[in-house]
Amino acid sequence: MASKKRVALVGGGGGFIGGHLIAKLRDLGYDQIRSVDIKPLDEWYQVHDDVENIQADLKLKEACMDAVSGVTEVYNLAADMGGMGFIENNRALCMLSVLINTHLLEAAKEIGGVDKFFYASSACVYNADKQKCEDVVPLKEEDAYPAMPEDGYGWEKLFSERMCRHFREDFGLTTRVARFHNVYGPYGTWDGGREKAPAAVCRKVITAKESGKHEIEIWGDGKQTRSFMYIDDCVEGILKITNSNILEPINLGSDEVVTINGLVDIVEEIAGIKLKRNYNLSAPKGVNGRNSDNTKILDYLGWEPGISLREGMAKTYDWIYGEYSKTHGLAVAR
Repeated sequence: MASKKRVALVGGGGGFIGGHLIAKLRDLGYDQIRSVDIKPLDEWYQVHDDVENIQADLKLKEACMDAVSGVTEVYNLAADMGGMGFIENNRALCMLSVLINTHLLEAAKEIGGVDKFFYASSACVYNADKQKCEDVVPLKEEDAYPAMPEDGYGWEKLFSERMCRHFREDFGLTTRVARFHNVYGPYGTWDGGREKAPAAVCRKVITAKESGKHEIEIWGDGKQTRSFMYIDDCVEGILKITNSNILEPINLGSDEVVTINGLVDIVEEIAGIKLKRNYNLSAPKGVNGRNSDNTKILDYLGWEPGISLREGMAKTYDWIYGEYSKTHGLAVAR
């Protein structure tokens, strides 16, 4: 008996995580991959010629119906989002992403044939009161309730998690949800306002080094604590969770804690430079402390993200340096 074809839809395939996930699905020999993103194709971070690449707005149900038709797996990574500077100033835009997941779920239910539906949630769903202290307590999955998530973006993610749960309970759709904790790596946003802290710090350090103005602006006091997950760990985690029996939303993130000052230390060491630090206390800085508790993913899968921050940041710095060099006419070698 012939095995069933594996046909994957990656919503947000032109984005950072989507591009890396598609590369992995290609390596795994999927029969067909459909990548859908609202951005024009020339703005996608990675474009694979042997993939069905479609520009469409997945906030529209008609686009979701077309996208889901004939697929067996849905990976919803599509969202209007960015780093703290973006999500704190674009709450309505972030919340409109709820239409994407709602319409993809409806399409999967109405069309049928979808064996697996993965939704990319975020650590921004966690109760803000649990992230106010400078002494970081790792966030457990149950800490999302009572609900007090990041305004805008976090509420959209939490609501969409519940939608996945109820489509599983009411309609039998196999849904899986992972809460990402600060994913970073090459082939992502590194300037323009939507970049996250690892990429922003790399860009700022590179700019300071190449300009000769050895100063860096840090948002907040630099004492905020975070954990950052390298993209290869993220992709591996997505696939492990999608193919697991884990029903509830689960953390997908590194438990290696670092302050923003510590992150700058790492990038300075990679770049071979020390910079004067100017702290912008009026800039968006997010919560005081956030870190992933990996107890459940270890219990369920015997696995957790394991690429060190130093190793991942070195790869990210090298890629951003290359991109910076292209736009500034520099020799790529550093």
